[in-house]
Amino acid sequence: MGLLDRVRGRRSGGVGLFVDGPNVLRSEFDVDLDDLRAIAAEDGRVSTARLYLDEHATPGLIQAGEAHGFAVVTTSGDVDVKLAVDATRAVAEGRIDTLVVASRDTDFKPVLEVAAERGCRTIAIAPGEYGRSDALASTAHESYTLDE
Repeated sequence: MGLLDRVRGRRSGGVGLFVDGPNVLRSEFDVDLDDLRAIAAEDGRVSTARLYLDEHATPGLIQAGEAHGFAVVTTSGDVDVKLAVDATRAVAEGRIDTLVVASRDTDFKPVLEVAAERGCRTIAIAPGEYGRSDALASTAHESYTLDE
């Protein structure tokens, strides 16, 4: 994004999809990564798709994420912290117009709030009714529950 665009407050466009792997990719939810991407794509071009996993992720899970077009981020620390920092940075740097967070973790509520304050559209995706965070759903501009 050029200086003139930053001064005018324009973003470089696109949708940022950030997936909290340990909270979403659980056997009880049966989440398809393509479904997450499809929901994000309804709001525009997906310019960033990241799947966050902890150090215990199996090689098969990492390969599946990559095969579905996600940049897989593994961390030995707290997955939530890394995802929150990366998503907030993408918003602050104006790299995305829409922030999509797939999680059932209320910890991401501040990330959605900051994104909305900065002019981003926000979407929360819950992996299922059992895994739905009412706080995320009510904070985001739009929310989806995958088993509905």
